[in-house]
Amino acid sequence: MRRKQKGFSLIELLIVVAIILILAAIAIPNLLRSKIAANQASAVASLRTLNTSAYLFNTNYAMYPTALSSLAPSGTPSSTAADLIDSVLATGTKSGYSYVWSGGTNGTYSITAQPVTLNTTGTIYYYTDQTLVIRSNPSAAATSGDLPIGN
Repeated sequence: MRRKQKGFSLIELLIVVAIILILAAIAIPNLLRSKIAANQASAVASLRTLNTSAYLFNTNYAMYPTALSSLAPSGTPSSTAADLIDSVLATGTKSGYSYVWSGGTNGTYSITAQPVTLNTTGTIYYYTDQTLVIRSNPSAAATSGDLPIGN
């Protein structure tokens, strides 16, 4: 008499591996889309923070900042480091988006946000200025002529 062996056969193991691979093929693209959506939501929130910080800076120092570093943390707030944003955002890159500050000298400013790696960290470009309206463009760098978000 032959004893029955305990364990799984090679066919059973191959079926389990195939099922795991199919589930991974379905789940990974959804995970990547979720990460892009989270990065884009973070970009909008960061632009809102920058707008609020610029407004507060203008209230305190009677001018808009000339660079992101003017809003950066410091031991003693001043017009060169007002301690209004976190140190990560002050570097100009946060959550897969790169932020570029322009202006501040003539009573206006603009901020653009673009994905660090298009279609990997984000798919939408953003723009805002002293009007506090955040605008978006899905295909090129956003400008003041683009539609506000939510439209």
